[in-house]
Amino acid sequence: MGAYILRRLLLIIPTLFGIMLLNFIIIQFAPGGPVEQIIQQLESAGTGATDRFTGAGDGVQAPATPGDSGESSSYRGSQGLEQELKDELTRQFGLDKPAHERFLLMLWNYARFDFGESFFRSVSVIDLIIEKMDVSISLGLWTTLIAYLVSIPLGIAKAVRDGTRFDAITSGIIVAAYAIPSFLFAVVLLVVFAGGSYLDWFPLRGLTSENWEEFSIFGKIVDYLWHIALPVSAMMISGFATLTLLTRNSFLDEIRKQYVMTARAKGLSERGVLYGHVFRNAMLIVIAGFPGTFLAAFCAGALIVETVFSLDGLGLLGFESVVNRDYPVVLGTLYIFGLMGLVVKLISDLMYVWIDPRIDFERREG
Repeated sequence: MGAYILRRLLLIIPTLFGIMLLNFIIIQFAPGGPVEQIIQQLESAGTGATDRFTGAGDGVQAPATPGDSGESSSYRGSQGLEQELKDELTRQFGLDKPAHERFLLMLWNYARFDFGESFFRSVSVIDLIIEKMDVSISLGLWTTLIAYLVSIPLGIAKAVRDGTRFDAITSGIIVAAYAIPSFLFAVVLLVVFAGGSYLDWFPLRGLTSENWEEFSIFGKIVDYLWHIALPVSAMMISGFATLTLLTRNSFLDEIRKQYVMTARAKGLSERGVLYGHVFRNAMLIVIAGFPGTFLAAFCAGALIVETVFSLDGLGLLGFESVVNRDYPVVLGTLYIFGLMGLVVKLISDLMYVWIDPRIDFERREG
């Protein structure tokens, strides 16, 4: 197993290299870049653009770089943006270097976990990610945990009662839940329960109230759960349906195998057969997929839900960075989550072995 883990860890390097290279190439051909974004805002801002560019106002501000004097060319609204300003922006963003040099420099920095600064926020990429992390962890962790806690017992109950009215009714509910997009369910929850048109039971913004620090420990827990109830419900609906059907089908497949009939013939009770023999084999694929399910909800599953409920998490950060062409944030988050995804995939494989020692990936590779 040690040799298998080592090979998988070494395989992460070329895989991550390919991911970064492909996305870097795509970015080079994407229309509009950070320089064009600033130029467009300066031109639409008129004669007051100079103040905003130099940081006197609230507009877009070019990042400071080592050796930068802090001076910028003056803006002449009637003549358009000066070429010198374009060149200065290009130099500050590091876009004056050839693409291959920028790519190799990026890899060298990323290998040392140096992700640079955002083009437009004047803060490091890693600090931005840490700042948004609490929202995404809250949504991803609670969504995954609740989905498993509901789906596994329901899936087992459906497998045991296969073909009954209970199975038919719950299957109809599950199919309906799977067909509802998360963002549409989020809007419905907002309209009905968050002061949209009917009830005003739940808050609409943030993970906690503004006076959260003044609450007792119990009050803080209640306030936190009160804020995440609707977003987690919206994210959980489709995942819950998929996981329930996966659990049901996995148990049905195991129940119909020969060793179950043998255990029944020996006089074991149905409960003993189900939880003593079937459960471990049937739950292999369900439990081993937990890390991947959490990572999917954590990284990318919450974009629209975050937007609907005004939650400033990683999904919204990634979307805004792509729209604004904030390349350090786009590529930095891609590298971090790509690395996390590859490591989580290895952890999932190891969980298969931990749950069922009969699985030997090293022997299969041989």
